[in-house]
Amino acid sequence: MLKRALFFSTPFCLSLRNNQMVINTKEAPDMQKTVPIEDIGFLILEHQQTSITLPLLNALSDNNAAVIFCGDNRMPNAMLMNLDSNKTQGESYRDQIEASEPLKKGLWKQIVEAKIRNQAALLRKTGKDGDRLKPYYMNVKSGDTDNREGIAAKIYWSELFGREFVRSREGSEPNSLLNYGYTILRAAVARSLMGSGLLPAFGIFHRNRYNAFPLADDIMEPYRPYVDEIVYGLYTSGKTQLTKETKSELLRILFADTNFGKVIRPLDVGLTFTSASLAKCFGGTAKKLSYPLLE
Repeated sequence: MLKRALFFSTPFCLSLRNNQMVINTKEAPDMQKTVPIEDIGFLILEHQQTSITLPLLNALSDNNAAVIFCGDNRMPNAMLMNLDSNKTQGESYRDQIEASEPLKKGLWKQIVEAKIRNQAALLRKTGKDGDRLKPYYMNVKSGDTDNREGIAAKIYWSELFGREFVRSREGSEPNSLLNYGYTILRAAVARSLMGSGLLPAFGIFHRNRYNAFPLADDIMEPYRPYVDEIVYGLYTSGKTQLTKETKSELLRILFADTNFGKVIRPLDVGLTFTSASLAKCFGGTAKKLSYPLLE
């Protein structure tokens, strides 16, 4: 079932009643709107005067909804995640933690290949020279020991946004759009991993001690071009700043079509295919990660 993503950029009072999220304002408490908890996949709270009750937070957590809290700068700052979202997660945790280095290097190889393939596909889709990346996604070594991902990234960004563009969290536009989109994507990936009984804190390649979700950063890599496609469309139409409109457009990433060969699913659903395949790889019942090809 495709879950709803709700975004609150103005002050609202959010509470729980009869397993429904109740939405109203202090100025008009009798004017209420309700949304079934089971329909909610993402809740983004941007305005600093928004209030939300503890019973509602627990109900959202019980239903594996990702609740994202924004800071004073209106950028995502924290996330509420369920600690008990999968009945077999104890077993899955053990498989994940005990995964061998050769297995993790093999998984990272697959991730890098899928990422560069999707980058090349996006370049072709936007009329750029995607074939320049073909040598980099062909024959990636285990663990990507020769850093084809990094080399391909330099070519990719230069082709997509021009030679002067430098991808950086603090860089010039459209970096802020990319940052926002990736944060939404990261939350969606973390949610899907938890739903598959995996712990986002234990990564395959990313291992920064200050990073709470390194596995999400690993698994999201081949999905980044889906964000890039939306940002490219905004950027080329002159929309380079983070506004309510552009944030709404970036939130659409959760509903982007993802092609898994025989089936096409919204990205939020596609992520469950990928995370489930990862759990099977850790458990020894599969060898290949399931990733979509951008079209």
